[in-house]
Amino acid sequence: MNNYLIENLPEYFKIYKKSIKNPKKFWDKIADENFVWYQRWSKVVDYDMHEAKIKWFKGAKLNITKNCIDRHLAERGHKNAIIWEPNNPDEPTQYITYNELYDRVGKMANVLRSQGIEKGDRVCIYLPMIPELAICMLACARIGAIHSVIFAGFSASAVASRVNDCEAKLLICSDGSYRGSKVLNLKSIIDEALEKTPSVQHVLVVKRTHNEVNMKEGRDLWLQPLYDAAPIENVPQIMDAEDPLFILYTSGSTGKPKGMLHTCAGYMVYSAYTFKNVFNYKENDIYWCTADIGWITGHSYILYGPLANGATTVIFEGVPTYPQPDRFWEVIEKHKVTQFYTAPTAIRSLAKESSDWVEKHDLSSLRVIGSVGEPINDEAWHWYNDHVGKKKCPIVDTWWQTETGGIMIAPVPFVTPTKPTYATLPLPGIQPVLMDEKRNEITGNQTDGSLCIRFPWPGIARTIWGDHERYKQTYFSAFPGKYFTGDGALRDEVGYYRITGRMDDVIIVSGHNLGTAPIEDSIGLHPAVAESAIVGYPHEVKGNALYGYIILKDTGESRDRENLKKEINLLISDTIGPIAKLDKIQFVQALPKTRSGKIMRRILRKIAEGDFSNFGDTSTLLNPEVIEDIKNNRIG
Repeated sequence: MNNYLIENLPEYFKIYKKSIKNPKKFWDKIADENFVWYQRWSKVVDYDMHEAKIKWFKGAKLNITKNCIDRHLAERGHKNAIIWEPNNPDEPTQYITYNELYDRVGKMANVLRSQGIEKGDRVCIYLPMIPELAICMLACARIGAIHSVIFAGFSASAVASRVNDCEAKLLICSDGSYRGSKVLNLKSIIDEALEKTPSVQHVLVVKRTHNEVNMKEGRDLWLQPLYDAAPIENVPQIMDAEDPLFILYTSGSTGKPKGMLHTCAGYMVYSAYTFKNVFNYKENDIYWCTADIGWITGHSYILYGPLANGATTVIFEGVPTYPQPDRFWEVIEKHKVTQFYTAPTAIRSLAKESSDWVEKHDLSSLRVIGSVGEPINDEAWHWYNDHVGKKKCPIVDTWWQTETGGIMIAPVPFVTPTKPTYATLPLPGIQPVLMDEKRNEITGNQTDGSLCIRFPWPGIARTIWGDHERYKQTYFSAFPGKYFTGDGALRDEVGYYRITGRMDDVIIVSGHNLGTAPIEDSIGLHPAVAESAIVGYPHEVKGNALYGYIILKDTGESRDRENLKKEINLLISDTIGPIAKLDKIQFVQALPKTRSGKIMRRILRKIAEGDFSNFGDTSTLLNPEVIEDIKNNRIG
């Protein structure tokens, strides 16, 4: 597995140049030399960017779990594959070797088969960050079932919409979860969600908190007895390169979540390759990504990427501030973590605490530290560099998306010189371009535009589950022949990229992509609300926070405004989840709209930010007079 680690800057430029000149040859070599295949491919890539039809390693046969588990047993069987660190530091840590992982995944795969799950069936997983989450995902991949992990913080209606969209046959949940000092009843959320999900035949329930829960006869089964009775031996299903591996839902700007579909071969190759290089992984390293597996970061860089490289990966159940604000640093010291990958939100939150919490721990094992989820701001970058990395660890500021499957632009540690707030250079095989408003490519440096990718890469999502036309329109129609990321970027004088933010109506809050449309839809369910518009504004901890402009119906005008705000946020929490609650709510008489009825959100964003200097061209506004009123009543 050492065939693709980039060692120095001249080598990076040499490899990158080759990968762009002949990407087929580049990925053919990577895939051929570093993975186990039942059958080799007949064609490296087959694509039509205009129709958004992309296939990698056409005709190849494989199973991703054979690459993540089986092939490591001979040389790494007794090595830790997973270190599980529980929410409560007084609870024992679990060390799961590759041998034990093989046994546990085999047993779980047989449990799934005993429940009638076959290749191509969808299994939704709604679990906290416990070992069973990883085991269930790998077991699905083992038998060719398509897993769809739903973040265990989503509400019942958000769960139901995802389950129904993919028509899941089975759902796996737990009785509850621990989050800091809180105990959450996850089973009750599932019970409510499944009132509207006709496709689900069975629910497997993991005991975690030992809460009292309702078990519906004929549908709900405790997982443990089934697992105990299951045999270990399990022959992996032979999968085609383009067979689906998983569906992962991401917020859309048009309301309905998008089920991004990733396939077996290309995703495996890309997540493994990027993990190795972005984190400079070496054989005996202890790697820790703090993300939740409910997001793409957890899929690619807690599970599949590390395990495909035979790495030891840490899974953390808790939160950074429980029981004290030094939990991250305590875990790093305890396990001698060498690579640490977390979100700018967490960094900013911990930077607000006394630096004594960091300094009291020995972090000398760290070699590489990284950030993910959103661009990291300058202040957070320097705090992270000074206090955590001790100015010795390169910071890998990574840019990528659910849709890309893996990291696209990032420094290669000990190779690429870093620059605060810049994701720096594209990884080999990735061809970023900046486009202007007239759909022309912008050449040269010291410029900015819409960030697109010219040529496909193995990790790209193949479609939106059940709606290829939406996939095509969302990502390939704005700039025909290219993948449009939805982000703006600037390119500096040496060619480094800095991501400047979303160009559509998706807001990144604490690293989570939140579409404004579903939030506005949920607000609209309140009987006192006539209309709303949600925008993001800078927040020192979350990166962005949500600002809501809300028009009330006549019946709502007489209501107590503070109570209304609480009711609206409760409604959002119930329909989407607590992560989508509004930090600020301003009740307004009207919203600035164009003559075609489109809300001019750029004006609302500037007001939310407190920037009244230049609202740009307002000639298309139907009601420019409302701007002054909104500005005067802005929530500070």
